Amino acid sequence: SLDELSALIAEGNLKALKVILKADVHGSLEAIRTSLEALRNDEVKIQIISSAVGGITQNDVDLANDSENVVILGFNVRPTGQVLASAKQRGVEIKTYSVIYEMIDDMTAILSGMMSKVVKEENTGQALIKEIFSTPKGKVAGCVVESGQVVRGGKIRVIREGVVMHVTTVLSLRRFKDEVKEVGKGYECGIMLDNYEDIQAGDVFETFIEVEENATL
Repeated sequence: SLDELSALIAEGNLKALKVILKADVHGSLEAIRTSLEALRNDEVKIQIISSAVGGITQNDVDLANDSENVVILGFNVRPTGQVLASAKQRGVEIKTYSVIYEMIDDMTAILSGMMSKVVKEENTGQALIKEIFSTPKGKVAGCVVESGQVVRGGKIRVIREGVVMHVTTVLSLRRFKDEVKEVGKGYECGIMLDNYEDIQAGDVFETFIEVEENATL
């Protein structure tokens, strides 16, 4: 069923959706087939295992039942009588449409869910290093936050003259002598990086978070 397919999609275990396609006339069939086969990239695709003009038949239901992860798509056709009863009994999913773009939109949504997650970066702030302090625990950058905010434990990159020197996390964040969770724009703070000390006055710290999203076609 589509619910079961959706579960496989969510788990990332399904990269090709197998389709049996039926339509009322040859022109519609070819137009839909072309559109469905275009819904692909390097990672995910629709695999049309059978296509024909005419109603949805018992043979279509048998083929879907004998294959794994198959949905029957119909355009201007509908299963009736024994065919419909057989599909329900076997748990074969049949989706019928009377508007082509609605079918394409549905399949696009399903395929987008099948694609691997993508991680996008979202910048959260920048801080300029004014001076460097040496402490028994390591170097501390005396900074002023120029935009957004700096968060303790957050991801941070060291930028020198526009070039990224290193990416790490904020190990320690202080306002005066107090350890704090975050420091906002316009405030001074002391930042110690996790396992990285190649920093100098004039470097820029850029903080960011990583957001996981569904890829789209």
